Amino acid sequence: MKDHDGHEVTYPQDDGHVPESESRRGFLKLAALTGAAVSVSTRRALANGDIGYHAMDLPDDRLIDMYRTILKIRWHERTQADQMLGNPDYRGYNHFYAGQEAVATGVCAALRNDGPFEQIDLVYSSHRPSGHAIAKGVDIPTMVAEMDFRATGMNGGYAAEMHISDPSVGFIGADGMIGPAPVIASGSAFAFRARGSDQVAVVFAGDGNYAAPHFHSTLNNAKILDLPLIYVCENNLYHQYAHYSYSCPHTDIADAAAAYGIPARTVDGQDVTQVYNVAKEAVDRARAGGGPTFIEAKTYRYYNHWGAPGAKEGELGAFGYDPLAITSFRPEREVRAWMQRDPVDIARKILVDWGVFDDVRAGQIEDEVKAEIAEAFEWGLSQPLCTPEDGLKHVFAEGTVAIRQFG
Repeated sequence: MKDHDGHEVTYPQDDGHVPESESRRGFLKLAALTGAAVSVSTRRALANGDIGYHAMDLPDDRLIDMYRTILKIRWHERTQADQMLGNPDYRGYNHFYAGQEAVATGVCAALRNDGPFEQIDLVYSSHRPSGHAIAKGVDIPTMVAEMDFRATGMNGGYAAEMHISDPSVGFIGADGMIGPAPVIASGSAFAFRARGSDQVAVVFAGDGNYAAPHFHSTLNNAKILDLPLIYVCENNLYHQYAHYSYSCPHTDIADAAAAYGIPARTVDGQDVTQVYNVAKEAVDRARAGGGPTFIEAKTYRYYNHWGAPGAKEGELGAFGYDPLAITSFRPEREVRAWMQRDPVDIARKILVDWGVFDDVRAGQIEDEVKAEIAEAFEWGLSQPLCTPEDGLKHVFAEGTVAIRQFG
């Protein structure tokens, strides 16, 4: 099997190979019995002894939608990175999500994403918001326009990357700070509980949030009030440029959540079926009044903390010197080792094993997604740029302002 840059990728063979005629449930039972699901390094990448037993019962179209979502995120990130590297007129930037696609996809696939705003589940993001936004269903062309400060962008060119939002699909948005998003999300969860709604609030936050006081205050309040909050910690190992062990004494950050009496799960963030599995359990628990859940997804970002330093146009990932870190802070072998367990490759292999599609159809789907993303960038980058006058909009009240009586 080859990766997206044409390099040969090999996977260790396991003892759980099952003929295609076997059912998904039979395949998973046999895999469990033979121990094929014990190690994260197995060909099917089923970690922690768990398997995606909720995902396996999804209809094929839902599973294909999840695969498409992973690909949409991947090719949005790669296309934007190429724009940053090769287009001198491009003004956009991003904290890239490539490598972590299975986390947002698996979690958002378990949510209620369609319907009136008063019924859909809400997602809050912090850094790396583009993956969360796409997984929640935002309009990609208008997001592309937004990230290049175009006047017709999703938020009128005011948000750029760090503040994109689309409440119509329940993506409340990102913030540029480390910490506040969990607190804000818990406020929505409190509102759901107060109204008697069965909606769920989800917050995605990185491992760096552990070092912020918001982390602990959010978990404490969520437990005390039994809030329908799902805290998804995307542990990609690095707080910007420092390994997460620098500030966290736990091998698993989930141990800190368990200390508050909150159900906490650690999951292989490279396997979308596993992420969906734990997310569905958390969503079902929250809807039933069972309170919060903490999910730590072990994952990895292929690019550096911000932008595309160390990357090359047309290639996936960043290797080498990052001028912002004043160093090559990650060993290249570490990056390449994680890329051997790529979320795209793992999802494709599982769905081929399950008989959802074959390799030919998987390639066709990827070609369709690449064309869709190319069209999104073509449209977004053709839109009018913001003007200096736009900066005064939404600052002062416009039109006639009624006289207020004080007394």
